[in-house]
Amino acid sequence: MLRARDAMDRSYAQPLDVPALARIAHVSPAHFARVFRATFGETPHRYLQRRRVERAMFLLRETERGITDICFDVGFGSSGTFSRTFRDIVGQSPRAYRKQAAATSVPTCFTMAWSRPSD
Repeated sequence: MLRARDAMDRSYAQPLDVPALARIAHVSPAHFARVFRATFGETPHRYLQRRRVERAMFLLRETERGITDICFDVGFGSSGTFSRTFRDIVGQSPRAYRKQAAATSVPTCFTMAWSRPSD
């Protein structure tokens, strides 16, 4: 499971599916999905979404790149899915998050700890 999770952390922007991750973990896809959730407390799909959103949060805070560019850079296939997922995990839109981050003059380490998605 750790090998698959590490692969997800490394290649979060690449298209990854359960069968490919199961091959990395050397188990069947059904077993992988069950054990991953039991081990890490969330489905492989949700874990990958959260990793992508965490990276997007960093890019929104630290760069001036467009939101659509960031969406595709972190591995989302559409800006609608990105915005909906971002709002579900963070609690606000990417645009609102960027605006709030720009208005806050707190050191980055505190901002990262405070804004880490809990879902």
